[in-house]
Amino acid sequence: MSWVFAILLVLLLAVGSFFILVGSFSLVKLSEFFKRLHGPTKASTLGVGCVLIASVGYHALGGTDPQPRELLITAFLFITAPISAHLMAKAALSLHMAERPPMPDGEPPQPIDAVDEDARPDA
Repeated sequence: MSWVFAILLVLLLAVGSFFILVGSFSLVKLSEFFKRLHGPTKASTLGVGCVLIASVGYHALGGTDPQPRELLITAFLFITAPISAHLMAKAALSLHMAERPPMPDGEPPQPIDAVDEDARPDA
């Protein structure tokens, strides 16, 4: 394997690791549900995709038999991550999560029926 291809694979791994780190940081630090949903689904999908492409490149350039596992994982990841994010966002919209007041730390979430009618913006 040429050193140019090795550097390209290392760059793909570095970019993938960076996006995985950004996705996990956004899951932990962002405040609202929709913000927390956006970070992992977009950044982590791109990060895992870069890592899997680097793995495919390593095996292709290393002379080993090509395994379809990495390609199947990449295909399923790029298909299922946006669909699951879309379904979670639709479920959150149907629960009216945007209308709920912010909760202080340590308090369990209140059902939407338990919130005062005066506190809701559509009242």
